[in-house]
Amino acid sequence: MRPSIMKRTSRWLGVSALALMIGVGGVSTAYVITGQTANAQVQNAAQIVVPQEIQPHAGFADLVEAVKPAVVSILVEAQESQNSRVQRGGRQFDFNFPDLPEGHPFRDFFDQFGQQGPGSDAPVPKPRQYMAAGSGFVISADGYIVTNNHVVEDATKVTVLFEDGTEKVATIVGTDQRTDLAVLKIEGSDLPFVKFETEASRVGDWVVAVGNPFGLGGTVTVGVISGSGRNIGGSNYGDFLQIDAAVNTGNSGGPAFNTEGEVIGVNTAIYSPNGGNVGIAFAIPAATVKGIVQQLIDDGSVTRGYLGVSIQDVTRDIADGVGLSDAKGAIVREPATDGPAGDAGVKSGDIIIAVDGDPIEDALDLSRTIAGKTPDSTVELTIWRDGAETKLSVKLQTLNETAAATEEPVQPTPPAELPSKSSVGLTLVPNADGGGGLLIQQVDEDSPAAEKGLAVGDAILEVNNTPVASLEEFEAAIDAVKAKGLNTALVKASRDGEARFIGLPLSE
Repeated sequence: MRPSIMKRTSRWLGVSALALMIGVGGVSTAYVITGQTANAQVQNAAQIVVPQEIQPHAGFADLVEAVKPAVVSILVEAQESQNSRVQRGGRQFDFNFPDLPEGHPFRDFFDQFGQQGPGSDAPVPKPRQYMAAGSGFVISADGYIVTNNHVVEDATKVTVLFEDGTEKVATIVGTDQRTDLAVLKIEGSDLPFVKFETEASRVGDWVVAVGNPFGLGGTVTVGVISGSGRNIGGSNYGDFLQIDAAVNTGNSGGPAFNTEGEVIGVNTAIYSPNGGNVGIAFAIPAATVKGIVQQLIDDGSVTRGYLGVSIQDVTRDIADGVGLSDAKGAIVREPATDGPAGDAGVKSGDIIIAVDGDPIEDALDLSRTIAGKTPDSTVELTIWRDGAETKLSVKLQTLNETAAATEEPVQPTPPAELPSKSSVGLTLVPNADGGGGLLIQQVDEDSPAAEKGLAVGDAILEVNNTPVASLEEFEAAIDAVKAKGLNTALVKASRDGEARFIGLPLSE
């Protein structure tokens, strides 16, 4: 289990931006039991059956007794690659050693302990061997097991330990880094197994977590679902259940059950200032797990739809700037070069408000929706552009892990012309480095521009989807916004080569 979750999402200009090409999230295809597995259910009594008379006030002993045989401990022998960074104090602490010059007093120390300094002739150290432990659960009588990807990554051997002490060596069927899920397979038949929930659980429902925290296999904790739809920093997946049942290191990959003995989610992360339980844990909901698991069983990998746009949330100011009544949807910062969206006519500044008629709440919702579509399928986008809705059909491609890679930003060169002050509290000068737009040289402290996070060095690229390269063009665009009766201008700004949209309030 990850000991803590640190928010690494950089926020600026007062908006929440998703700087990834769309493709994050999971698919929602229902889990289908194969005919072979279905027959096994009929022919044996291995399936977990929870007594219907169980009531929460009577305790959870009967439920635990029923499901515990299907919950396993995952023991991993792993080897770090030679390119891995040296880690101290456990795998959760990793850092790069400094680039030390010849003769530096600390260089011998670093050369001796794990990482060679620049130009060192010392032999490359052997990859570090380590042991890890997590949790998992059996989902079929013939031995398919679900756990977390981070439990088994880099594994050279995976051993599954049942409650009765039975040990079996497992093979890794497939992993999915984006949702942090993995499927294992062990040999066997008539194995005890559990099912996923058939009806979505709600906030406030009871939850029972069973797992292997700190190597203490078969540990049971109880709580409730504290929240849903949680987005945690550093994750590509943003639809977690939050639970308050005690979850600790080693619970990773273990199941969270409802009172019917059905799996409602896979425990995968905790929020903690100290690495231990503080009552905030996150589980991947069963609806997502089922679809990912089935793809891994069928194909050994997961495919996702790829739209090819970088996007960000639509704030209230942005909505006001384009005349959109609700601050919902995802605004397109840039279509990807040769991406399907750009080829279909999607432009920077378009706001995607629905996909195949289903409303889009925000950037993360759009990314999950597109990821759940089949590659090579065609989707209909409802777009808000120039004050009206329009529809575009886009044939999706297949998302690959390099599609969201960003180039190194190019630092702007100092401007050669004298700056001029605008009507919105920004002192602007044409961008002399060929990047286009206007560079901000000064921001009035009491202006709306300062409040929205615009800063010296940012570049103003567009106003109301109109490119601006001079103060005259900037002011003309501002006047055009006011002429439409709008009190907010949609401004496209860039910082360190990364573009954002903001809604800039205008003075009366």
